[in-house]
Amino acid sequence: MSKISHVGRLIAVAVVAFLTMGSASTAVRYNDLGHKMMCVCGCNEILIECNHLGCPDSDRMLGELRASIAGGSGDDAILTAFQDKYGPTVLAAPMLTKFNIVAWIVPPAMLILGIAATVVLVRRWRLRAAAAPSAPPAPYFPAMRERIRRETEL
Repeated sequence: MSKISHVGRLIAVAVVAFLTMGSASTAVRYNDLGHKMMCVCGCNEILIECNHLGCPDSDRMLGELRASIAGGSGDDAILTAFQDKYGPTVLAAPMLTKFNIVAWIVPPAMLILGIAATVVLVRRWRLRAAAAPSAPPAPYFPAMRERIRRETEL
């Protein structure tokens, strides 16, 4: 009988652990998604951290978030639904879409290309200037210097 009670206890512990794992992951998802969104009331706070008194939007939005998580929606689907309903400013950071990736990559890439093109252009100018032969000194230069010295003497 003691073996049966040990097995029963082990099964009970496993069932309790399994049931509480779901609620823990729900709480973690709720906290994670709540920190990825902004309150739309104008306070510029993270949704879960909106602390101004009598906020007309945070309680409603948090209720929608709880309902979406309880309904089994995925994180991306929830964020997309909130973005569709409240606009892109509801997200604390933009979602990683093809357009957003391009918007993050193109400006630095263009800057790097511009710097590289400038370096190449400057090197070509230097090579062209260095390759030009210098003019031979004029044979009458010492005579010209002497004439200038005489004419400018006071």
